[in-house]
Amino acid sequence: MVHQTMEKFSFHKYSGHGNDFVIIDNWNGPILDADQSRVSKLLSRPKFGVGADGVVFIGAGPDEVDFAVRFFNSDGSEAEMCGNAIRCAAHLAHFLNIAPANMTFKTKAGVVESTVKERQVTVLLPKISRPEGAALVEVEGFSQTYFRINTGVSHAVAFVDDLESINVAKYGRAVRFHNSFSPEGANVDFVRVVGDNVLDVRTYERGVEAETLACGTGATAASLLAVNQGLVKGDEIICHTRGGEDLTVSFEGKPDAPTKVFLKGEVRYVFSGQVGPDIFKK
Repeated sequence: MVHQTMEKFSFHKYSGHGNDFVIIDNWNGPILDADQSRVSKLLSRPKFGVGADGVVFIGAGPDEVDFAVRFFNSDGSEAEMCGNAIRCAAHLAHFLNIAPANMTFKTKAGVVESTVKERQVTVLLPKISRPEGAALVEVEGFSQTYFRINTGVSHAVAFVDDLESINVAKYGRAVRFHNSFSPEGANVDFVRVVGDNVLDVRTYERGVEAETLACGTGATAASLLAVNQGLVKGDEIICHTRGGEDLTVSFEGKPDAPTKVFLKGEVRYVFSGQVGPDIFKK
């Protein structure tokens, strides 16, 4: 049962290169922690809800940060990290005067530092693991090596020559549930090298269970692994997304053990609205 006070509340719709989110200023409620998963699933539904890849709740955090966020995928599962979601949340927090342009906030993956400059948002990502090895996976005759890394969430990255012909929904879903990545599964990225420091990236996202138009942690995973494999050069990688805009990943230190990793790109504030009680009806 959804808590009674949740029958009407405001939201903000954001997009990070087509990776779209509903963001809720929940500093003073009205949505209880126990209700956030179900509310996220209802809000994310196209046609019946607002429609989104995920939902972000902004709330009070520890004294040492400006605020805290929780992120839920469209299926209601909670994720530790979402690169584009936290960039959008940072922009909204600054817009609502919750935080200054240079801010820190808490996520399930750790503390994030962010800078907002008009529509461009840069985040210093927490919890980047070393590459975790590779797995050779065959799905219906399509055999591919997937490199593993955790960029706040787990990713399986495949480097391919022909990105356009790959059925990302089909193969991404099969790999996401493959026993090589069990039990929690992984986001699956298909990546093509197009220049010395340029990648094309397509991502099947766990929790959305579909290809999304962009994935911040996926671009980060692809970039670090591409440098580590010697496929691109430098410490700043440009990632083309399906949303038509670029994400930039830069790092300090070695690509297999970076000391800092930054994700930068523009965000779009799309609209704000108010949810009515009918969204909770079957």
